[in-house]
Amino acid sequence: MKILCIGDIVSRTGRDMLFKYVDDFKYGTDIDFVIANAENSNHGRGMTRRCYDEMSGAGVDFFTLGNHTWGAKDIVDILDNEDNVIRPLNFPGKVPGRGSAVVRTASGVPIGIINLIGQTNMAPCNSPFEAAEREIKKLSDKVRIILVDFHAEVTSEKMAMGYFLDGKVSAVFGTHTHIQTSDSKILPNGTGYITDLGMTGPADSILGMNKNIIINRFLTGMPQKFEIANGKGQFCGCIFTIDEDSGRCTNVERLFIYE
Repeated sequence: MKILCIGDIVSRTGRDMLFKYVDDFKYGTDIDFVIANAENSNHGRGMTRRCYDEMSGAGVDFFTLGNHTWGAKDIVDILDNEDNVIRPLNFPGKVPGRGSAVVRTASGVPIGIINLIGQTNMAPCNSPFEAAEREIKKLSDKVRIILVDFHAEVTSEKMAMGYFLDGKVSAVFGTHTHIQTSDSKILPNGTGYITDLGMTGPADSILGMNKNIIINRFLTGMPQKFEIANGKGQFCGCIFTIDEDSGRCTNVERLFIYE
């Protein structure tokens, strides 16, 4: 089975990139399921109903979120009514939505998906390691294939999660930093891994934002109002090939398309 995981989708440009490339991968390389992190899909912050409908129409099967989960008011309705959107499992308190789901591919194979958020340099949250361990025990009775989107800032925390879950899940992929890492691999016990999938959005930018505004902030030290960059796009992600019987990852293919 091949699962395409797409890095943080940013703004109109990121959504347009889905329409350009998802179908090509889905049908040209026999992709069975498509997961995308959509917390920045609405002009860089949150996900609206319109964004959800567009990205679903572009071929994305499932959506994960992150620290900007609550960036658009539509998200509560989406989390309450759509079974293919989850938010970080380890958010504190009683918040809307779920942090994991069991879904079926077009061929009927059940897979589990978990969304986590990191503790380092992020908003307060519960331990992602403890949350992951508890949830995996619940899902393991239902599925052989489990994928984890770890939305975290620090590479060491992401790597620690990868090794912590090695052999317990099929793949761990990081999101949030918008910079794709080149460490895609299969860990010793059969878990596919990459520290960060990267960003799908404006290519000539700094993390999707207008580069001149970001540079000026560094030069002056003064607050700046961020604006989404315009121009050509990029598409980032990974294809994880997973054995359906064992749940182990057999191949990881990193994708970076720069227009």
